Parts: sequence; C-alpha cells; structure tokens
Amino acid sequence: MNIYLVGGAVRDRLLGLPDSDRDWVVTGATPEDLTARGYRQVGNDFPVFIHPETGEEYALARTERKSSPGYGGFSVCFDPAITLEQDLQRRDLTINAIAQDEEGALIDPYGGQGDLKARVLRHISPAFSEDPLRVLRVARFASRFHREGFSVAPETMALMRSLSQSGELEHLTPERVWQETCRALMESSPEIYVRVLRECDALRIVFPEIDALFGVPQRADYHPEVDTGEHLLLCLQQSAHMGLSLPARVAVLLHDLGKGITPADVLPSHRGHESAGVPLVERLCARMRASRQERELAVLVCREHLLCHTVFKLRDQTVLKLLERADVTRRPDRFEDFLSACEADARGRLGLQQQHYPQASYLRDVSEAVRAVRPETTEGLTGSQIQRALRDAKVAAIGRVRARWQEEGNWHG
Repeated sequence: MNIYLVGGAVRDRLLGLPDSDRDWVVTGATPEDLTARGYRQVGNDFPVFIHPETGEEYALARTERKSSPGYGGFSVCFDPAITLEQDLQRRDLTINAIAQDEEGALIDPYGGQGDLKARVLRHISPAFSEDPLRVLRVARFASRFHREGFSVAPETMALMRSLSQSGELEHLTPERVWQETCRALMESSPEIYVRVLRECDALRIVFPEIDALFGVPQRADYHPEVDTGEHLLLCLQQSAHMGLSLPARVAVLLHDLGKGITPADVLPSHRGHESAGVPLVERLCARMRASRQERELAVLVCREHLLCHTVFKLRDQTVLKLLERADVTRRPDRFEDFLSACEADARGRLGLQQQHYPQASYLRDVSEAVRAVRPETTEGLTGSQIQRALRDAKVAAIGRVRARWQEEGNWHG
C-alpha cells in the first residue's frame, strides 16, 4: 500500500499559495485494508475513507468510464492493481494531476509542473470531454488563478466549446451548476468565470439571461463601457475588490437582467429595467435552487438599486418607503449587503472604479435614525393612528439626517 498527496494541495504549494485542503490517494489497497487501520468509510459512489486522527479524506485509486450522459454518468472501478498514473489521468487539468509521495518526491506524469510555470490551464486527455461539469470547473479555476497570470490553453478552450455545443451541459443538474457558480463568485476574479463561459459558448446554455446582456448598449454618459455585459464584468470585479458576501455577489451578478429584454427600439435607454428584471431573477433563482437568502437579496437589489443611486433626489417619504421595502428594521445585515451590492454596481463602470459612493453612507445614517424612532406617547390613539404617528416620526428623523448632511456640506443633491 502506498499513499500520495494529490491535487490542489500539491498545486498550491508549488505556486507558493496558502495550503488548501489536503486529499490523499491510496494505491495497492482494499477497503478492508483501510478499515482495519481505523479509517472510517464514507461515500456511496466510491469508497472514501476518513483518517482516524486528522479527519482528512483518503480515496482508493480508481478509474472512470463514461456510461451515460451528464455529470453522474460514470462507471467507477477501484482495484488494488490500479496505478497512481491511471488515477491521475482521470483528473481534469494537468496542474491538478501532480502527486507527492511520503518521501516528498513529486510524481508528474502529465506535465503539470511545466504548465504551472507557463501559467496554463490545460486538460490531460480527451477524456476531459466525458464530464460536462469540467467546463464550469475550468472557468472557476481561471477565475481563481487569473491574478497569477493563468489562462486557458487554446486546445482546452476548443474542447470546452465542443462540449458546450454537444448538448452535454444540458444534463447538468441545476444544483451542480449553482455550486460551481457560487464558488467562482467567491474567487479573486469572478468576472473571469463569466467571460470564460461566454468564450466557450457555455454561458448561453447555463445562464441565458446573463448571456443576453452582452452586446446590449447603454447610454455612454452613464456607462462609458457601453456594453451591458461588460458593465456586469466590471461590477463583479468590484464585488471581489470590496470583499462582498456571497449573497451580495449573487445580487451583483443578477441585478441588471432586465436590460437583456429591453426592446430594441428604445435602446440605449433602459427605463423600467429594474421591475422588468425581477421576474427573471426569481425564475433563475428558482431554476438554480438558490438559497432564500440569495434570492431575496437579489430581488431587492434588482428592484431598488436605481433608487439607491438617486437617493439624494428622493423625498423623505420615498426614502422611508425604500427602507420599509428593504425591511431595514428587522434585517439590518441584509440592508448592508444591499448597499454594498449597489456600490459595486455604481463603481462597475469604465474609469469610475474608484469613485466615492456617498449614497451608502447617507442611507446607513438614515436607517440608523429610523430604527431609533420610538413613539413618544400612544395615549388616546387607535392602531392606525399609532402607525401614522410612527411614520411621521420616521420621516421627521430622515429630514433631520438630510438637514445635517446639507449643513455639513456632504449633500450631493
């Protein structure tokens, strides 16, 4: 029996990056050999074993053969006679197929170290095309390692494009697509994920609503980048730069879907795209089985982001209605995500990435003032009268914040 460290842990160590989760491959062993040593078996499709002390995963070397369409359509074979090289060959990219033995020596049968030096994401063999999920995985790796200078090899991109056009991506479950997408959104360059999917013709299949944004013009005085799809990529770039949460990054990804269905005869104007986009956001989130937290924030940002941008032009009563729709009293944390997503949208414009966004600070001050409002007295008032008195007090609190901002010279109206 031999044990090897494989995959991301070896790759990241060679790149000088922080250690990732460590995975191990075991050759020359049976399940009984591992359980006899105290390993705990988990997993239904093939045996994975948990180390009794470290809790790390150890998998028996295996091979895979395509047996039916889709991500799960594989027959798996694990046998003590399967070699390390055979196990590594079933992996996606050469940089993920480097192993290290217990003495620290590297085993690299497919040129992964050379591709690490060349900063290339390259598939190992034609068997890459047997797993459609790998199209999304490569796009995610491209987003993770973009800042390190990595790009997708031309031959791998061609294979991904062929796989996209084969119809195989349509067999992916929504849960797997969304899982890869959410992981990509949390990488350092999430915009690259979308760009690579579009380049290999996969975006129109997995996210047609997002693909529809590319090539759609916007007013150049508001959006120097003009193209709505390019604006989305700049917004995603800002979401990573600002360190946004996953729900906020999902909201950024989906906030402008309404612009993809703007009638051609009114372009480059997109009046009403906020409300037009809400049903698209809801349908996409339902299709992808997005979490309730992700869906609710995405809908809120889609519907209200323009009001956030123009808050200095709104009446105090309108600002209060915005806060009420955002449920700011009960969900202040979600409101903070809302403001961050709107700021990423405002800064996601060519040449304006560093611009100040005072709207967020103003709305934070306003929301704090509104949450602090308490009725002075309810004596002699009915239920509706109490509610009216509270609303009047909240509008007055907003007015005081506005006056203070104007007095201090911070007003941008």
